Amino acid sequence: MKKVIATSLIVFGLSGCSWVQVTPGGQAVRLVQSKNDVSGCKELGSTTSSVMSKFFIERNQDTVARELADLARNSAAEMGGDTIVPISPITEGKRTFGIYKCVNPN
Repeated sequence: MKKVIATSLIVFGLSGCSWVQVTPGGQAVRLVQSKNDVSGCKELGSTTSSVMSKFFIERNQDTVARELADLARNSAAEMGGDTIVPISPITEGKRTFGIYKCVNPN
């Protein structure tokens, strides 16, 4: 019985934990919610982020969304971008983001 309770506590605890670390470059990348916010920016491409959305039970959706954005920030920084915008819904722990350069886009 103690093992069942301990396992349950671990699973519920992990459902809200974040596993993704933002790189120093990724910390400088901002997330906007609409393509209207990047109208004067240069589009650099896109990236698809993927995280585990289920660990015995569904993980907290806010945590999953945050981790997906953090991974996209890291990718954007590697591509020279400074802004990301989601271009797809979250589906089974995956989401696609557009990557833009808005500061000095030329």
